[in-house]
Amino acid sequence: MERTTLRIGVSDSDRTRPLVSGEVRIEGLAADIEVMGVQALFNRQLTEHTFDCCEFPLTSYLRTLERPDRRYVGLPVFPSRHFRLSSVFVNTTKGIRSPADLAGRKIGVPVFDMAAAVWLRGILHDHYGLDRASPIYVAGGLEAPRAGDEHPQFYPARFKHAQCMDRSLASMLASGEIDALYTARAPSSWPSATVGRLFEDPMTAELDYFDRTGIFPAMHLVAIKRSIVEKHPELPMAVFKAFAAAQEVAQSKLADSAALSTMLPWQLENLLFAKQRLGVDYWPAGVAKNKAMLEAVIRYMADDGLVQKQFAIEDIFEGTDMLAT
Repeated sequence: MERTTLRIGVSDSDRTRPLVSGEVRIEGLAADIEVMGVQALFNRQLTEHTFDCCEFPLTSYLRTLERPDRRYVGLPVFPSRHFRLSSVFVNTTKGIRSPADLAGRKIGVPVFDMAAAVWLRGILHDHYGLDRASPIYVAGGLEAPRAGDEHPQFYPARFKHAQCMDRSLASMLASGEIDALYTARAPSSWPSATVGRLFEDPMTAELDYFDRTGIFPAMHLVAIKRSIVEKHPELPMAVFKAFAAAQEVAQSKLADSAALSTMLPWQLENLLFAKQRLGVDYWPAGVAKNKAMLEAVIRYMADDGLVQKQFAIEDIFEGTDMLAT
């Protein structure tokens, strides 16, 4: 590959730090990497398109595929994954005991098309009997009032929507102005006398979901600007390999108990538990091992009306090299 410099934006995680430190390098590439908080990173990239290559919200990427310019080329490597049943919070005075009790209720959601909300609407619809269109979705800032959308949004007409401009969703949940909250980040009002989780034992519920589906939901992927890929067609595979290698480095550090790489007292035991319950390759890169997960999120996006068709996998990751991974 002709040596070039790529400006890359990522969030701070053990999966990206090997790239930031230079422990893992992208073949033939000089990388200028900037680390930012997740929401700030996404808001900036989705409005200003600052970075050549960026950790990118998976569901927002799917929406870009229906735009005329198709500005980005996605890579099947996923820096962020999360089982999201732990991310449903409820006002404890409202008598909400199960997902079905959320029908007709007001549910706060900071960003309607964020991956956490897309996965939750789909999972609760498919596995818990909550029709995705039955609640009223209230958009607003999680911890502070927000004047409007932080990056471009679309609100499908099949849903009932409301906007909150003068209160935070965290405070509204505590006061009972909304009944529940779908969020990627726990609200500051939890735990408290009026705010709890919908699932009291979310790990058990999430493991049950995995046992039934084999899916560990992805929140983010990596995307490169199409204009750069057209000039450097070798670039996607080189970047893919580097991000995948960084994930392997992160897992190897979890397995090293000489000096813990995190502040988790049972770090190694937690890793062994994850491998036992989810499989040795529980955080896979590539298309083949993520096919069921990708097909599920594509269907959920189409069922939400956030995209107009259910894409085929080859529509998402272009090029024979990517599809063969």
